[in-house]
Amino acid sequence: MIGELSERKKLILKAVIEAHIETGEPVGSKYLMQYKQIAYSSATIRNEMAELEEMGYLEQPHTSAGRVPSEAGYRFYVDSLIEDYNMTSREVTELKSALRSRQSELDNILEEAMRLASSMTNYTALALRPRSARNTVNQFEVIRVADRKLILVMVMASGVVKSKYILTETPIPADAAERLATILNQSMVHVGAEDITLPLLMEMERKMGVYAYLVNPVSKCVYETLTSFDGGELKVEGVNRLLSYPEYYDIGRLKQILAMIEQKDDLVQLISRETKALEQSEDEGKVQVYIGHENLVEIMDNSTLILKTVKSGGRVIGTIGIIGPTRMDYSKVISMIDHLSAGIRDALGDGETDETRFLPGLTNGRGDY
Repeated sequence: MIGELSERKKLILKAVIEAHIETGEPVGSKYLMQYKQIAYSSATIRNEMAELEEMGYLEQPHTSAGRVPSEAGYRFYVDSLIEDYNMTSREVTELKSALRSRQSELDNILEEAMRLASSMTNYTALALRPRSARNTVNQFEVIRVADRKLILVMVMASGVVKSKYILTETPIPADAAERLATILNQSMVHVGAEDITLPLLMEMERKMGVYAYLVNPVSKCVYETLTSFDGGELKVEGVNRLLSYPEYYDIGRLKQILAMIEQKDDLVQLISRETKALEQSEDEGKVQVYIGHENLVEIMDNSTLILKTVKSGGRVIGTIGIIGPTRMDYSKVISMIDHLSAGIRDALGDGETDETRFLPGLTNGRGDY
């Protein structure tokens, strides 16, 4: 449909959408002439707006009122008309310092990114570790701290470090810990919870020899860590910010939105499904925008959900996103999400070292964001 819009129609559509985002009110021709500096007559603008309405890009809520964007109008704006949002130096500094202070702590980094996204955009933000994630250990270390006590240190594939105390009934000789670490790194690195099988454990016991009694409690600890670390854990920040927008003044609708966010199941399923689909599509790595009825959750038909998956070490380690009204500041939110995902990768040691990624004006526009 891009070819069906003249440059004048594109200019007017863009102006209407951005004016409605700013004011929340229907937009008329006089407003566009006065505040958006549209250099056409009022009659010309009205005619173009009427044609845009016929084409499905604008709607007229009342007979004598101005126009508001339709979902199709917002979609065209996001796909074809949006301009880059230039982050201020204060926003860049806050983002960089906050994320880097959480270096190598995945959960804290995602939470901090979520907090920043909510506070900087004034929308509700979320962070999810996808349910489909397969967690493994990159490296094991074993520390003997007493005759019957070990500390098992696991460096996860995501960069998170987990440590567990293990108590045994039998004394642990000094060389047992070193041998155990060697065998764990030989046998259980990059192994998922589903791959910890009886044959694997029997082979580890054979290699441990007289210290075979350590295999059972240690392998149980590894299994519990992998399974507890897996799952669709969703965290949400700034739910109260929805009250700032008239789209959520309807008490019945607001209760449904709040119930969905509180129960989380529908959101977890939606985001996990979309994350898994993106891993197999050409859109992987792009910010995804779901406007109104494009959302699979029915109650979100007047909301927009913006998501981006974050990868580290070649695998998805989480998703960050924003929920707000369809009358959303798309340019700012998309830029913020892009910067946050880049900052998370850097904090985990998997991003580019080029500091220019954080400089204002260098984010991609729609098309390859």
